[in-house]
Amino acid sequence: MRENWDLFLTFARISASCFGGGYAMLPFFQRELVSKKGWLTDEELLDLNAVAQCTPGVIAVNTATFCGYRVHGLSGSLLATLGVLVPPMIIVTIISAFFWSFAENPWVQHALTGVRACVCALIINSTIRLYRKAVLDLPTFLVFLTVLILAAFVGLSPAILVVGAGLFGLAYHRIRKERPL
Repeated sequence: MRENWDLFLTFARISASCFGGGYAMLPFFQRELVSKKGWLTDEELLDLNAVAQCTPGVIAVNTATFCGYRVHGLSGSLLATLGVLVPPMIIVTIISAFFWSFAENPWVQHALTGVRACVCALIINSTIRLYRKAVLDLPTFLVFLTVLILAAFVGLSPAILVVGAGLFGLAYHRIRKERPL
């Protein structure tokens, strides 16, 4: 029971202290779930996040749900999901009551500009760490480069890119199994 409470509190702490959505939460998930708690490996987190991007819904909630399930099964899935949802619901409810009275304040606008820059840096840092774990050879580098170009310049849906990369991975390893180098 204590482990489930710890799971809920971990996800609640992450969601209460993180701005920017699912991608911005990834470095926090990595630090808490992989580095501090040891509940997941970098590879597992990367896989769960990839699946979360392919499923309907909010990436942060999906990732929390899948991570919670991986750590403690169905109850972990429920508690991680609640943990990631409850703090933002409370915070957004409070902020929405007062937002228009301080939205135009230059101090608030400047603070949010700084927060956005910080979130970008955290996402880049997380991307570099995950890149080192995910891009292992020339084929995975080519998938990475192709997806980067298609996402940045063509604007393809992330779901299409993830499914396409998964199909490429299946085909590549099947061909490689049949014809070893």
